Amino acid sequence: MSQLLDKAKNFVAETVADIPKPEATVTDVDLKDVTHENIEYVAKVSVSNPYITPIPIGEISYTLKSAGRAIASGTIPDPGSLKANDTTMLEVPVKVPYSILISLARDIGADWDIDYELELGLTIDLPVIGDITIPFSHKGEMKLPTLKDIF
Repeated sequence: MSQLLDKAKNFVAETVADIPKPEATVTDVDLKDVTHENIEYVAKVSVSNPYITPIPIGEISYTLKSAGRAIASGTIPDPGSLKANDTTMLEVPVKVPYSILISLARDIGADWDIDYELELGLTIDLPVIGDITIPFSHKGEMKLPTLKDIF
């Protein structure tokens, strides 16, 4: 009986591993807004859904890192759904406080940009399987706003 149960567990594990899952990539990170408290960037995320039914997104979590440390993080609860058999573009707003930018002065001073890594987790609710989180990350450079961007 024990062997039969082990075979059933292995079958289910292999079947679930072979199920196609949604895939996500960061397509761009742009300057969105400059306020008196922070600089807001927006990460554009492309998510493909291989299923014939829309999939609800539970939340999007993000961490923006520079120079090996987190400079912004947060979650976006209930951002909508992924379109069925299609690609959905999501926008993830990331607010970076000025106090953090001052501590990154060495990196900023060289070329007026921030080398960053954006780590994202897209939590979706798959029927039968349940909640899964798709982790992905993107590295790049963000230009800081100039006076022209502010005025």
